[in-house]
Amino acid sequence: MRAHNYRAVKGQPYTRKKFIGGFPPPKITKFTMGDTKSEFEYEAKLIALEKAQIRHNALEAARIATNRYLGDKLSKNYCFRVLPYPHMILRENKMIFGAHADRLQDGMKRSFGKPIGTAARVKPNQTIMIVNVNEDGVQAAKEALKRGSAKLPITCRIIIEKVQATEEVKTS
Repeated sequence: MRAHNYRAVKGQPYTRKKFIGGFPPPKITKFTMGDTKSEFEYEAKLIALEKAQIRHNALEAARIATNRYLGDKLSKNYCFRVLPYPHMILRENKMIFGAHADRLQDGMKRSFGKPIGTAARVKPNQTIMIVNVNEDGVQAAKEALKRGSAKLPITCRIIIEKVQATEEVKTS
């Protein structure tokens, strides 16, 4: 199984888990890391530049690479979120090659395949990861997102924005 076989967005999404038996759960374990309760000044976003399917193990590898760098540089002074959830179920029609394998093959006629993994469909300009930091952690967030984007099968762009403070108005 090669990852580039599942990168292209083709056909309808295959997501109805009610009708599918025995699909593997996504490998991505956490979607929010760091200090989730604090408010931060800056927001760094990793944005997809093309449409594709990102497999769950690629999302998990990007999450680990980004979170590890942020943890080393900023300890707990950040909030990191992975936004897409891998809903798409990927199928594969397994074919066995080699000596005496011809008796086990059924060929490609009306092949549907068995579930082998999950993927998240992303569109152009969709945000994949968000890192919230203070002013001293902007460079670390940029480098962390750069390292995380290297694990993804598509080209990405990093945007850094200043977060505007929201004030709560009390009514009496």
